[in-house]
Amino acid sequence: MAGPGDPPEGTPEGTPGGGEDEYRSVVFDESFVRAARLQEYSAQERMADHAPAVRRRPPLRRGLSRQALMLVLLIAIAFGTAVYMGVRNPYRSPTARGPVEPLRMTVIPLSPQGVVPGAADPESLFARSPAAQFRIGADGIPLPASRRTTHFSDSQVVTALTTAKDYIVHSSLYPEVLTGQQVRPVRALVDADQLDQFDESFSHPTADGRHAPTGWLVRFDPAQAQLADNSIRVQGTLQAAETDSSTLEVTADHTFVYALRPTGAAATTPASLFTVRRELHFRFDRDDLRTHQVQLIVSYVQAGPLSCAEDSTNHLRPLLAGQTAKAGGPAGTDPYATGGATSLCGALATSAQPRV
Repeated sequence: MAGPGDPPEGTPEGTPGGGEDEYRSVVFDESFVRAARLQEYSAQERMADHAPAVRRRPPLRRGLSRQALMLVLLIAIAFGTAVYMGVRNPYRSPTARGPVEPLRMTVIPLSPQGVVPGAADPESLFARSPAAQFRIGADGIPLPASRRTTHFSDSQVVTALTTAKDYIVHSSLYPEVLTGQQVRPVRALVDADQLDQFDESFSHPTADGRHAPTGWLVRFDPAQAQLADNSIRVQGTLQAAETDSSTLEVTADHTFVYALRPTGAAATTPASLFTVRRELHFRFDRDDLRTHQVQLIVSYVQAGPLSCAEDSTNHLRPLLAGQTAKAGGPAGTDPYATGGATSLCGALATSAQPRV
């Protein structure tokens, strides 16, 4: 006979476990019941409301899992660290940019004390001059070993030095600049706040210590002289230093030696050497470092052989092989007058010329 808990017809055949309930191991505890998505109405509820047998329960609201809490905590820590480092970062950009100073320039012609020596072969002139051991072109402008400063990183110091070198190369070595054909390669490197002064210097050149093209770059009078050799000799130094928390300064001191001939002269015409010493002071804020531009603050130029009687404001007019300086010199300087620049002229030492 069937037991009290068995069906009247007995246990169906094929029941696993010898007739035992396959769900007997499942524990329907209180948490399992609460988690069920369907809930059966009581008999009284079904009789009163004529509701269906079951109803759908709203999903349980669970809290964040432990993994989610850890993720949120890690994100919060990372965000806080980023904010802290941003506040403490010594290389952060300044909130405002100060005014850019205008360029102050001095161009001093050096007058020869005799006849300018010359030779048909420029190489022989270089070999017999103080420039015999100078390097050629941009190789004569090596970058020094850079070091970070208190407020500027290694890469920022290198950027300042590299940009200063680019300006020197563009303004002292580019043939199209030297011959007066172009100023754009130099202008492109000038800070935007100095462009008005730069443009005015070339549109209205004046010997006022502010608006001489030869203070910005080296260029010869194309009607008078041309390069006899593109291998320009160069020697000098670059130095970088921090002046305050938002400013780097680079000081450049280089000597350039050019071999020149009269414009349109044949290759057999004797060439002569022309020497230019440029001391340039550059200033960089973080905007300049980002845009790869310079603020040129001081330009001190000595150049010769030149005649002091010639105006060197717009172009350099070199004395060439076999020539001597013209008589006369700059007009007298009135020390009581204000607002003008003092006219200067120096003597080119004989030792600075190639040996005859």
